[in-house]
Parts: sequence; structure tokens; C-alpha cells
Amino acid sequence: MDGFILHDFHGIRYYSCRALETLPRVCHGFSTRWGGFAATGESPLNLGYASWDSVERVEENRQRFLSALNLGDSRLATLNQVHSNRVYIIDDNPGDGNPPQADALATRGEGIALAVQAADCLPVLIADTVKRAVAAVHSGWRGTLARVLLQTIFEMEKAFDSRPSDLIVAVGPGIRACCFEVGPEVADLFEKDYAPSKLLRPAEGRPGKYFLDLSKALEAQMDLAGVHVENRYDLGACTRCGADRFFSHRAEGSAAGRMMAVIGMRKRD
Repeated sequence: MDGFILHDFHGIRYYSCRALETLPRVCHGFSTRWGGFAATGESPLNLGYASWDSVERVEENRQRFLSALNLGDSRLATLNQVHSNRVYIIDDNPGDGNPPQADALATRGEGIALAVQAADCLPVLIADTVKRAVAAVHSGWRGTLARVLLQTIFEMEKAFDSRPSDLIVAVGPGIRACCFEVGPEVADLFEKDYAPSKLLRPAEGRPGKYFLDLSKALEAQMDLAGVHVENRYDLGACTRCGADRFFSHRAEGSAAGRMMAVIGMRKRD
């Protein structure tokens, strides 16, 4: 966690990557469950439209979180996340229509806050230090298997002429190899596609069950893309182990809220 900072902005706690903080006008953060809006008492910082939460409170939480990141004047761009490797490029502004069906967003536009939601899936934020492009990626096991991070880097190369060697990549809180248990049908898929990376270990006392390391799969994708090792940062926090700090679907089921990973370029003054 040395590459990250835990901030507290009026009770809203979030993590930022030190390397991304050095980039002019790039603002970003990985939310936690702390600091939600409530008329009285305490409330979780739920940033997704859950059945147990009100739309008004979620929208207030989102605005408070953007303000904490110094992106309060930016337009929030979200996705209808479908566990794919689809990447949506925003040329100018997010528009007012329905969120696109994809699992990554990228832009060079200013005043746009790119956001992905998670409650165990791995969120990834990317910044191009030369072309001044940014991206946000949602990488669950299906998206990881489909190499959504690698695809996002490819799309940034095509859309913005980005070079992988110029990218800073930060991985936020998500379920880790200590807790992500899968059955043989999922294990077989990863064993076939990621065999050299050794992502799986048997779950002791549970025949046919394995623990899967999604973060190591993301490392393999960055190797393929050509992202420099010194430009990769991983918070390393497990959402299921740390369900007191993060939302976790594995730990809480349908009661879990949603966190956000957000990155954007502030408008010029």
C-alpha cells in the first residue's frame, strides 16, 4: 500500500495513487464504504443504485465523492457494466443518454469524471503521462478472462496514440486470492488461458475448489501490453477480508453497496 494514500474529506475516506497525484489536473480516487450522506446518524457511502437505498441519497453520495476528488464541476460518466472487454471512448462529453454497455471508459476530454462501480471486482485507473488521456476499467473474473485491461490499453493506443510505456496503472480494492474461491468450470478457463501465470491454488479441504488470483492476471495483461513495471501500482486490499472498509458482494450478498473508482481531467481555470 506504500504507493497509495488514504484521504479523509469531511468523513469521506478514499484511496489515491501517489504516482497519479503527481500528474497536473488529473484527479482520481477509489472510494470506500465510509462517509455516506445521512440526515442523521451514519450512512454508508453507497454509490450504486441498490434496491435498499434511495436514488436521492445515492446521487448526493456521488456528488459528495466527486467534490472530495476535486471533480465536483465535472460530468460523471458511468457504464452499464456487462462483464466484457468492451471499451467506450468519449470524444468530448458523456452525453445525456443511457450508459453504454461496456466495462471500460477512456477519454482525453476535460471536465469528465470516468467511473466504474465495484463490490469485489477489480477497479483499474489509467493515465497517459504524455497524451493526457485517462481510463477507468471494471475487471471482474469474466472481464479479466476476456482481457479487458489489455483491450483498454489497445484502444488507448488506437484512439489517442498512447504508448504503454507512458501509462501509469493503478489497481484498487477488490477480492484477492485469499478469498476468491471458484469451481472447476472457472478454474479450467483460467488454467487454459493463463497457464504460465499460475493463478490458481487448491482450496484445502474443499475438493474441486480453487482460489483464483485476478490481480496476477492483470499483471500478465500489463506484461503483454508493455506497461513498465515501475508504473504499476496495486493497493492490494481485499474487499471480502476488509468488509468493514469496503463493500463486498461475497461477504454481504444483495445487501452490498457499490464503490466507485473515478478518474478525470479537471477543466483549465
